[in-house]
Amino acid sequence: MRKNNIKQIPSISFALALAFITFVACSSDSVDDGVIDDSTTDESDVDDEVVTELHVAYSAFNSDAVTVYLDGSEVVIETTGLPNHETVYWGEGNSLYKEEPDVALTPSIMSSNNNAYTIRVDATPDLTGSTVQTELGTVGIAVSGSSIFNDQEGGGALDQAAASLDWTGAHIGPGVYHYHLEPKAFTNDDDNLVGILLDGVFLYGRKCSATGDYPTDLDASGGHTSTTQYTDGEEEYHYHIINEVYSTTGSYLAFAGPYQGY
Repeated sequence: MRKNNIKQIPSISFALALAFITFVACSSDSVDDGVIDDSTTDESDVDDEVVTELHVAYSAFNSDAVTVYLDGSEVVIETTGLPNHETVYWGEGNSLYKEEPDVALTPSIMSSNNNAYTIRVDATPDLTGSTVQTELGTVGIAVSGSSIFNDQEGGGALDQAAASLDWTGAHIGPGVYHYHLEPKAFTNDDDNLVGILLDGVFLYGRKCSATGDYPTDLDASGGHTSTTQYTDGEEEYHYHIINEVYSTTGSYLAFAGPYQGY
């Protein structure tokens, strides 16, 4: 009996040791798995970066007419719609009234009642989706505080209303004062900021600040990726007014589309 017991001791010890090794190995796997899971979660958190500051370019907007603030992942732009430059559409008696006898005036005169407008745009434009065509009405807000429209007027070509455009490529109707053409009041053959469009992408003048010349790599929307005067050396996708005279207007379309940032 004693011999049998002596023989059984090594067998029992081996079994216990094997069980302990297996337990430790399983425990180690569990810890490793936990580390991997935590790492994955951290990477996901980085991807969901939250915008906490407005883009520096918004500082160029007319603060008397435009209020800009963050709301979650969106930027809210509230505007009176009233520009801070001269035009015949202010009406006689206004300090910003400009006599323009050759302009075929539309009936409306500017007032704060019919020009106020609010848009919401993505703080970080989504450039991964499909392009989207512009529609009638406001397609963006200019730095002056007024609306930007596309190349259509009342469902037809802009040519039919070109006679009513003032010196800076804008008029009133329907409702709001808005630019169709290069707004010469604040960008005239230069790289100045024009405004923000509904897809959250900024629009600049005909020249690019990165080169000081007309860009040659624009896509169908008039956009490309380069540094701007507001990006501190970082490249960013943005639009330019395309340097091609539009039809018989003698000027350049502000923006026809399609949007790239939806």
